[in-house]
Amino acid sequence: MSQYDSASLRPLAAQQLKAQVDLSHLNIETTADLEGNSGFLGQPRAKESLEFGIAMRGTGYNLYVMGESGTGRQSLVSNYVKDLAESQAAPSEWAYINNFETPREPMTLELPAARGEDLLKAINSFIEDLMDTFPAAFENPTYQRKRTAIDRDFNQKYDAAMATVERFANQQDVAVVSDSNSVMLLPVIDGKALDETEFAQLPEELRGEFQKRISEIEEYLNEQLLELPTWRRNTSEQLRQLNTETVQQAIKPMLKELEVKYQSQLSVLRYLRATKTHLPPLILELYADELGLESRTDQERKQALQAYLKPNLLTQREMNSGAPVVYEMLPTYQNLFGRIEYATQQGMPVTNFQLIRPGSLLKANGGYLILDAEKLLIEPFAWDALKLALKTRELKMESPFIDASLMHSVTLSPQSIPLNVKIILLGSRDIYYQLQEWDPEFNELFRVPVDFDNFIPRNQETVDNLILRIKAYGEDKGLRPLTRSALERLIEFSLREAEHQNRLSAQVIKVFKVFAEADFLCRHDEDKVIDYEHVERALNAAEYRNGRIADQMLMEIQEGTVLIDTEGERVGCVNGLTVMEIGESRFGSPARITATVHVGAKGVVDIEREVELGQAIHSKGVMILSGFLGHDFGRRFPLTLSAHIAMEQSYGHVDGDSATVAEYCALLSSIAQAPVQQSLAITGSMNQLGEVQAVGGINEKIEGFFKLCEQRGLTGNEGVIIPADNVKHLMLRKAVIDAVEAGQFRILAVQHVYQALELLTGQTPGRMDAAGLFPENSLNGRAQSALKQLFENYQETDEEG
Repeated sequence: MSQYDSASLRPLAAQQLKAQVDLSHLNIETTADLEGNSGFLGQPRAKESLEFGIAMRGTGYNLYVMGESGTGRQSLVSNYVKDLAESQAAPSEWAYINNFETPREPMTLELPAARGEDLLKAINSFIEDLMDTFPAAFENPTYQRKRTAIDRDFNQKYDAAMATVERFANQQDVAVVSDSNSVMLLPVIDGKALDETEFAQLPEELRGEFQKRISEIEEYLNEQLLELPTWRRNTSEQLRQLNTETVQQAIKPMLKELEVKYQSQLSVLRYLRATKTHLPPLILELYADELGLESRTDQERKQALQAYLKPNLLTQREMNSGAPVVYEMLPTYQNLFGRIEYATQQGMPVTNFQLIRPGSLLKANGGYLILDAEKLLIEPFAWDALKLALKTRELKMESPFIDASLMHSVTLSPQSIPLNVKIILLGSRDIYYQLQEWDPEFNELFRVPVDFDNFIPRNQETVDNLILRIKAYGEDKGLRPLTRSALERLIEFSLREAEHQNRLSAQVIKVFKVFAEADFLCRHDEDKVIDYEHVERALNAAEYRNGRIADQMLMEIQEGTVLIDTEGERVGCVNGLTVMEIGESRFGSPARITATVHVGAKGVVDIEREVELGQAIHSKGVMILSGFLGHDFGRRFPLTLSAHIAMEQSYGHVDGDSATVAEYCALLSSIAQAPVQQSLAITGSMNQLGEVQAVGGINEKIEGFFKLCEQRGLTGNEGVIIPADNVKHLMLRKAVIDAVEAGQFRILAVQHVYQALELLTGQTPGRMDAAGLFPENSLNGRAQSALKQLFENYQETDEEG
């Protein structure tokens, strides 16, 4: 088959090792010369889903935006929604007002946009007018005359009753002495009223006589004043009626003015009419003298009126501000739904409607609320309460927490507010699929997934859009302009992060990070613009900062602690390539893979799996190579062998199938006793047909082996064998490309494991004929003979046993 021919195993040319980025079509010197604004960077599926989800009305059409962090999901969605929201009408404002009949159940007040502040000013002016009107209204001559008449009527009845009693007492030689609070009856002798001392000196018989007379007079007094409580009650009722009418007459023109002003707003009119009914008792409490209350200062009276009358305006909208867009960074229950605060009076916590504080749901009502899904789900009560609010389309402000430290003497149950908000959740795909599986209500409420890809196709439109985003970020952060060569280097970095020559990374935040660090170096050098050199230095500095572990592993190889050969030949020993990711550090490192074979029937044993260090995908790779081994050599006789494969000096968990090709080559080398060139390292997975498949981290793997070879001195024999399908993923560093161009390092691409075997051993694998035999002088032929001998030896051993 031609795909296995040796002629096709030529090293890759330097031009194939990196995508060539040319921005000459821009005709600019720096980003300062660029014009235009960036929009959605690629992501057509996400953009269309977002447009549909935002435009679609109805319950349940909320959005879940998913994708990797750093892709700019939040900024893209926020900017798109803000632009759309600006063209929409501003929603209503909401306030809580006093429920005069049931204060613990405050009522809602809906106001047109930009009218809440006007209402507050009107109420404040009304309160100022009340302060000017009272207590002056109680000093009015008409009021004083009516009050005097009421008092005079009572006094006349009382005085008439007392005059009758006095005449009766005088006939009994008893004097009646009265003051405002009591009536005393005193004996009279010789025209003189006796006090207690003088009365006590009278003869006993005379004292008894006077006591009898006084008792009779007291009975008569009680008869005459029998209706006194009724007189007092009637008087008090008349005074209350007078005071109430006085207050009503005083506030009527002021309220009438407000009613005319707000005649088109029925909710405000209802509030003003309730005020007309319930305000007089408060005025009387604050100002009427007869209630006997402690005197209050004007400031205290004003505060009492404000607490009673002033609406608690929770949201404010500008007339032309559009629909609100709120991003809640910490979606706790209280931050979402609001809270009821408490004040302390005489050591006890108390509250009222003025202490209700809005949450982000109310602030976003009529617009859009953006939430982080992961943060929302870990907050107690928040997720379930949000679902309930979305289903009922009502915002109920109540606390699900019970604080044992607060003995709440007063609690509130505010009236619900109609809820009309579009929720946009930002989260990972894992959370999305978990919610779909475990929460049946999730699909009912979040029907629109907005899925951001991990990469963006590379074309002129997307590249130009990325450049505009880079420019916008720089202007927003005050960074210096980038030259065209610096932009080209940033585009190369984005391609490298995407691990593809024709794809840009969707994680633009990483590009912005390099941009900011290059700006720092540019300012340190006191340069005016950021050039290619600044970007390159920023990338090298970041690699150095995060490279301690990579350098330490390389040092251990150089010192011989970790055994890796880069010259000579060895049987059953292949240099594999691994990639490690620790925090922000991602690097490749060679790893020795060995295989041993002996007589037995255990088959191919994966040592990593046996000791529970090999994870599922790695074990799958070993089983696949076993399948391919049987496919090639087990047709004429049973494969009877014991082979062990191990990744040497590996003490942690091993996963992935990228070492499968290397493991097969080590195994066949051991079977055929064919030495493997140690100057070559190899990576790649394979299927049961021997076809080599692409792997991840290809750039880091190549560079990891290159660094080791470079330190030991390049001879031109060193190189890396990679899957042919990985060629499009190559975005190698300049040092590797220069070495390849100079003929000091090789990168070879293979499509089949036979090609890898030929490169590693220098021997032709050979092709199987119709009888299932390989040529005797080929690598596979030698392996076939060795396997047959192992089978025969095993049979002999079994017979002897």
